Amino acid sequence: MRLVDYLDKGASLGPDAACLTTDGETLSYAEVQQLSYRIAGALEATGVRPGGKVAILSANDPIAFSCVFGISRAGAIWCPINPRNEAAENRELLDQFDCEVLIYQSAFAPLVDRIRDSLPKVHTFVCLDGEPTDSDPDPHPSGRRIVGWDAFSGGASQPAPDLTDPDDLAMIVGTGGTTGRPKGVMLGNANLETMTALTLMGYPFGERPVYLALAPLTHAAGVLCFPVLASGGEIVIMRAPDVHAFLELIPRHGVTHTFLPPTLIYMVLAAPELDSTDLSSLRCFWYGAAPMSVARLEEALQRIGPVMAQLFGQTEAPMMISILPPAAHFDASGNIARGRLSSAGRPSPLVTVAIMGADGALLPSGERGEIVVRGSLVMRGYYRNPDATAAASAYGWHHTGDIGYLDGDNFLYIVDRAKDMIITGGFNVYSTEVEQALMAHTDVQDCAVVGQPDEKWGERVVAVVQLQPGSLVGPDELIAFAKARIGSVKAPKQVLVWHDLPRSKVGKVVKPEIKARLATG
Repeated sequence: MRLVDYLDKGASLGPDAACLTTDGETLSYAEVQQLSYRIAGALEATGVRPGGKVAILSANDPIAFSCVFGISRAGAIWCPINPRNEAAENRELLDQFDCEVLIYQSAFAPLVDRIRDSLPKVHTFVCLDGEPTDSDPDPHPSGRRIVGWDAFSGGASQPAPDLTDPDDLAMIVGTGGTTGRPKGVMLGNANLETMTALTLMGYPFGERPVYLALAPLTHAAGVLCFPVLASGGEIVIMRAPDVHAFLELIPRHGVTHTFLPPTLIYMVLAAPELDSTDLSSLRCFWYGAAPMSVARLEEALQRIGPVMAQLFGQTEAPMMISILPPAAHFDASGNIARGRLSSAGRPSPLVTVAIMGADGALLPSGERGEIVVRGSLVMRGYYRNPDATAAASAYGWHHTGDIGYLDGDNFLYIVDRAKDMIITGGFNVYSTEVEQALMAHTDVQDCAVVGQPDEKWGERVVAVVQLQPGSLVGPDELIAFAKARIGSVKAPKQVLVWHDLPRSKVGKVVKPEIKARLATG
């Protein structure tokens, strides 16, 4: 299935049903369908052909998300550009992905103005929600057009039915770029169809789900929309992250499904109105994108309800490498399965997961090594980067870069990112294990553990913590707390308290930035 097929499937279940809702205004399935036809026709008139690359630079917005379906209907390839990127990174991604058209919100016009002259491959710039100050509907001598939304889409006619292959490329997504130049992950329609099938197989849906999207639609929150649309559900889009508004919208719209990274879930748990909010409509509250504190997860199960649902994946194998549905958080007697909460669940039904040693040999149950994956969920490769593609697919498996193990019941445990493992005094210390120990302290809201050079130990374990508002707990108490749980070898030698931790565009803690700050004092 193509991306637009999920929209059309939902429309077949009721064209007048609510599709996209934002700020109290709703577009029906029929309205989003018609909008997708207009966008496809406008792209066709602009010269975009099947296989062309079209980028969207926008915060969460219903019209911007509708453009995804117009791009797909035209047989083009969606290139989501994160609005939190710096201008130079966006310029690099747009050029690297060979984008022809850039659709952007007016809020990002200053950014676009800075990089436009260095994007010779982009022939059309479209302002999504207004008229650019230097708009010109006619091509420049260079062949470029800078147009507003009405000029772009107003005269578009419905294009002829396309005959694109359902297995064509659907999107190119940039990796985070925190460890070097970002790469373009090529995801085909078949990859996203597998992800959608696994979502529908693994988690409770039912009829007409209501999905609340707070996290950026350019990432996990966006691709989780496709199974919702295929079920004829409604997507409530939040334009900006606001935990208090998030809690208010759940009972107002009868939200059944939502997704947040752990950092935002910690903020939900800290919200004073949480316990008085009616969350009875929730069926599935996904968490993922980063490790979650076991202590906070247990708190969420008690205060939010038995609806927490983990998903583990990465851009190269989206969302569903392994799953831990709500019921799996409890044992047969109905009690919280505490020993299982630190796992990433079991490998998904259509995915093969193994643990590999450095020599390419697969390791037995219980042994730690790199998590490797096979199946139709795995990307086509990195766009125009055969060396990176070959490295990621060595020995015939996709290499995740995560260290983990499978237990005797085939539950997957992620120990650390390979690059984040600390070797201190000859012992391997996994940063996530130390983070879990510190997060069990009620005064710790979030933390990150890194290794720092040390003359005696080679590396010393250093923890940077963000405390709960009003907390006065000191570093010595936190070190003693960790020692009591994981021993003196693994416990941090140093604890620093910061007001906040540096985070990526999707809310992940950026450990290279922490290391850089520590190196400069």
